Amino acid sequence: METQRYLYETHMHTSEASACAGSTGAQMARAYKEAGYTGIIVTDHFFYGNTSVDRSLPWEEWVRRFCLGYEHAKAEGERIGLSVFFGWEACYEGTEFLVYGLDQAWLLAHPQIKDASIREQYALVHEGGGIISHAHPFREEDYIPEIRLFPEYVDAVEGVNAMHSSRASDCHKNPLFNERALAYGKEHNLPFTAGSDQHTTHMIGGGMVFPRKLKDVHDFTRAVLGREAVELLDGCQSE
Repeated sequence: METQRYLYETHMHTSEASACAGSTGAQMARAYKEAGYTGIIVTDHFFYGNTSVDRSLPWEEWVRRFCLGYEHAKAEGERIGLSVFFGWEACYEGTEFLVYGLDQAWLLAHPQIKDASIREQYALVHEGGGIISHAHPFREEDYIPEIRLFPEYVDAVEGVNAMHSSRASDCHKNPLFNERALAYGKEHNLPFTAGSDQHTTHMIGGGMVFPRKLKDVHDFTRAVLGREAVELLDGCQSE
């Protein structure tokens, strides 16, 4: 009997909140549904990352606008049958982290997360019941001044970022970035996440395959920590 496969995107951006994105949350949801995904996690660039939300806004209004891409994707997902979960990509001087398991209400109640150090971020996210995955830890780009590793302040490592490997992507292309991330995670016995780092509806083909359907983002975090994924996709599967 063939095992069921449920494909989830764990790293993607929307134009509502990420300045580098070219498609709205609703457009992204439709594209992922058509590509056969079971669910997606919207991880727009947070306050000190490449956000498109005006940083001069009061915190409450900034958070509201930051969450619009997720909300639009979720509404469309409910209409078409795609699970949509919330997360974000935090940036500290070029080093980026994917945060999962928290929500808009948590952000509104914790404005200190905006200026938290990497150590403080880890403590705050854990207190709230979330987890952190180090995004593309070995990517080399002009906006990343140096590679900095914090195995003691993350719960997982993005071992596979499909932008580094898929021929559908021309951005950040270097498979060695993934090879180093996988070796790093194994060295520190950290679980892996995998995502496309998608910014438009031009599908790259990354993500994580699970043997069951995930109920919500908390179920996702448990599945990551429990190492339940049966495959980490690098975007090369259909090429």
